Amino acid sequence: MEGIDQCARWLAEEEAVRARLQPPGVASAEQLASHSGMEMFSAIFDGVLPQPPMGDTLGFIPIRMSSGEAVFQGRPQVRHYNPMGTVHGGWYAAILDSAVGCAIHTKLPAGRAYTTLELKVNMVRALTADVSVVRAEGKVIQVGRQVAIAEARIVGPDGKLYAHATTTCLVFDHRL
Repeated sequence: MEGIDQCARWLAEEEAVRARLQPPGVASAEQLASHSGMEMFSAIFDGVLPQPPMGDTLGFIPIRMSSGEAVFQGRPQVRHYNPMGTVHGGWYAAILDSAVGCAIHTKLPAGRAYTTLELKVNMVRALTADVSVVRAEGKVIQVGRQVAIAEARIVGPDGKLYAHATTTCLVFDHRL
């Protein structure tokens, strides 16, 4: 019963976030370079900057960002299936990479950017369209001047773990 209640809460939170977001698009390089990570995410959640198109393509959206943390919510669908009839590993990797990368981005000041150097994903349970919704919850482990490390987990509303990941990212000056 708790999983059903949690699912309803997650879906309601998603609906509230969707109501505030702009359609998918790409912010200008100047907009990105002039905002800290947290300022950029605030602008996205306030509908000032567009949400990135990647999530729209793969059926997931940002739910919340705080310093060192990022939460994305996704709905596994048949269109994400591999030939084995389950969600393709690339979908797991994409939502996890978004969670770890954005968790790191929340810690970066204006004028700094990052890119993924390495992403390690462990899929521990198959996802299918029968799982109505999951969350990728990312947390920073460490952010340095040039290297940042974070981890994330994909979980269902019932607390089941579907995958976990770690990343190493390169941090650098944003170039216009």
